[in-house]
Amino acid sequence: MLIQYRPQGRNASEISRDVETALREGRVTPGVTLPPVRALAADLSLSPVTVAAAYRKLREKGIARGKGRAGTRITEAPPIGPRPPIVVPAGVRNLLAGSPDPALLPGLPAVTPPPRTYGDPPVSPRLGRLAAERADGIDPQHLAVVGGALDGVERVLQAWLRPGDRVAVEDPGYFPVLDLLTAMNLGAVPMAVDELGVRPDALRDALGRGCQAVLFTPRAQAPTGAAWDAGRAGELSALLAARAGVGIIEDDHAGPVSGTAAHTAAGGAQRWATIRSVSKSLGPDLRLAVLAGDAVTVSRVEGRQALGTGWVSGLLQEIVAGLWEDRATGRLLARAAAEYSRRRRDLIDALAGRGVPATGRSGLAVWVPVADEPAAVSGLLERGWAVAPGERFRTASPPGIRIGTGTLTSQEASRLAADIAGSLARRPRRGD
Repeated sequence: MLIQYRPQGRNASEISRDVETALREGRVTPGVTLPPVRALAADLSLSPVTVAAAYRKLREKGIARGKGRAGTRITEAPPIGPRPPIVVPAGVRNLLAGSPDPALLPGLPAVTPPPRTYGDPPVSPRLGRLAAERADGIDPQHLAVVGGALDGVERVLQAWLRPGDRVAVEDPGYFPVLDLLTAMNLGAVPMAVDELGVRPDALRDALGRGCQAVLFTPRAQAPTGAAWDAGRAGELSALLAARAGVGIIEDDHAGPVSGTAAHTAAGGAQRWATIRSVSKSLGPDLRLAVLAGDAVTVSRVEGRQALGTGWVSGLLQEIVAGLWEDRATGRLLARAAAEYSRRRRDLIDALAGRGVPATGRSGLAVWVPVADEPAAVSGLLERGWAVAPGERFRTASPPGIRIGTGTLTSQEASRLAADIAGSLARRPRRGD
């Protein structure tokens, strides 16, 4: 096993700090294997106990993972900086992200909220009232406001779990969630999905493997566009009812523009949280989500929040409340949901006409199963389309590509379907 990078330091803290610095400066890359404990200890004239302690610090920070006899490796997404974006060449249509169409986002109102003082409640009374009115069957008795869906997920997991615990996640699923679990030193247990979301048999298997929490996307699932119906939500709820201690997180990140009705599997659960972000419906720069949950969970989230940021900006809360009260914004969101549904359907129908199966019941993306991801992605890139390879989203599920449809026009859908069919039909080349 060739190891080119060798950490330096005179104690455990210096060794772990050297690894972090090397990652930040690009001298070592994600996935690299670190030297064996005894070999590095001999090189640095230190005790193996010291090196083992340094590696333990790195594991606790989510920077490294122990792989048994394979040694200790840097994780694929260490929490040192943001994962580098995929660079799209000039002139290529960028369909990598499941982003909303700027033309379907409301303009931000001018608001002048009353001055906020320390000691004010963290949730604006106006926002809390409006969130309760839009609960869609979710119990709104206990609410918190967090800085977006993923911030809410992290805060809930911190409130429930400790390093080493297992979380059941969708597969394929939202890759930043996998990065987050790695950073928190939590184990991810994959659950297979179909067009209605997590399959009941997959949830049953995950619960049998000792998961302490389950993370669902009830609709607009990334990357497949899966969405629960009432029957699937009921099946999942029945399985979870027998595991009272398992925490349930529902990430309803697209909310009113998902294109399907809201359902929950958390009714009556002991530990639960439903998080509804406004980023897809009102704009990505509005880093705000409303979190509903059981009294203990919400109390812990707000208590930990109070020790850090304190609260989500009252200005942001008032902007969101103003948009929710605005009738014109309500009409725009209804139009956006219908338009996103049409764009997904245009692509799915065009692909079906060429014998290519695809899924996308809701949200801003379509998932296309493929046999060879690199060949499909490179073939489409040659034809002027940038799509996301499925390996970024998958753990154990079959390969595929994710296509963002938020801004896709009908004319583009027809051309894209033809090019997808063409790229799947070609023989892969050595350079793919």
